Amino acid sequence: MSEKTLQGKRIVLCVTGSIAAYKAVSLLRTLIGEGAEVSVVMTSSATQFVAPLTFEVLSGRPVLQRLFADSQPLPHLRATEEADLILVAPATANCLAKCALGLADDLLSTLFVAARCPIVMAPAMDGEMWDHPALAAHTRTLRERGIVVLEPEEGPLASGLLGKGRLPAEHVMMEAVRSRLALRRDWSGQRVLVSAGPTREPIDAVRFITNASSGKMGYAMAEAAAQRGAEVLLVSGPTALPSPPNVTRIPVLTAEEMYQELDSRFAWATVLVMTAAVGDFRPRYPSSAKAKKHEWAGEPLELERTPDILQSLSRKRTHQVLVGFAAESEDLLANGRIKLHQKNLDLLVMNRITGPQSAFGNETNEVILLPRHGTPVEVERLPKRLLADRILDTVQEHSGISAFSRSREPNEGIRRIQ
Repeated sequence: MSEKTLQGKRIVLCVTGSIAAYKAVSLLRTLIGEGAEVSVVMTSSATQFVAPLTFEVLSGRPVLQRLFADSQPLPHLRATEEADLILVAPATANCLAKCALGLADDLLSTLFVAARCPIVMAPAMDGEMWDHPALAAHTRTLRERGIVVLEPEEGPLASGLLGKGRLPAEHVMMEAVRSRLALRRDWSGQRVLVSAGPTREPIDAVRFITNASSGKMGYAMAEAAAQRGAEVLLVSGPTALPSPPNVTRIPVLTAEEMYQELDSRFAWATVLVMTAAVGDFRPRYPSSAKAKKHEWAGEPLELERTPDILQSLSRKRTHQVLVGFAAESEDLLANGRIKLHQKNLDLLVMNRITGPQSAFGNETNEVILLPRHGTPVEVERLPKRLLADRILDTVQEHSGISAFSRSREPNEGIRRIQ
């Protein structure tokens, strides 16, 4: 980074008893290098992996370990009063459960209950533990309370197994810290229309054509814009996702329904973010009843094209900023530039859909941002909620809307490409 983005920020780094505790040492150095004042809290289990002296030397501060310490009575109260943010890294399954349930039987869990500042948690554990239904419920509870719980990464674990449980990469944790500390209302006054999810085109009363979109990126975009002060309407195809806070959700099924809802609200919007994976084709003659297998003679299903929603709205634009999303398996830049100009967009977000890290269904994504005027930027893999803020920043940078103002320079984790 060209500047100390965390200058003067007071962060409490909480380290729990995971083999990944050693990575918190590097994280501490990075936080301090960015200008933060860092106090470290360790659980008794964490001290079995890394000696407290390591953190004391690097932070220049005593490590807090006990709820009733002779030198610092009631340290949880002082720590929470002074903190701008609490970062738990690594956060074990036990830590997540205690925090979700509001238990307070040691310094860290008591600190958590007493906190009035933003909290970021970076889990690390065995993969089967992360997938346990109880832990999934605890994670949902924490997120519903506004706590950022990052997704652990997949890979080799300490148990020797392969799975999802590795501590998130350091740049992901740092991005989450910056995002929570830089909560802005810089989209106040903007009216953002977001489309998300797949569409379903009926074949008969029970069968339909659809795609693998989960809607996660669109919901992340809606949540990010709302948190930054925008008025947000979310036109969503069928998903299993809860509506983001302070967002009005309009459910649709087919491409035609999505087009009608977006078209009727397009004049209202100042920004359109078209993340939906709209089906390109639909059956020409869908049946209103369930087709019987013995009645089908094997004729090919006759298809017709669905409306190109983004291109249709682009022709009607007056003042709107248009952001499109595209999924490609090859030649992302070449294909993206064609779509960018064909649809007259201000920004196109290119997703790669091949391989195990496909954009569809994952909690994370890596993209290429193609602005109409400017250099393409490759953004390395981030959780979709953090990526959403990066995209909003890029919209501000290239939109020409005078009401927008940049408050930070998000250039870590990106690579400008030709």
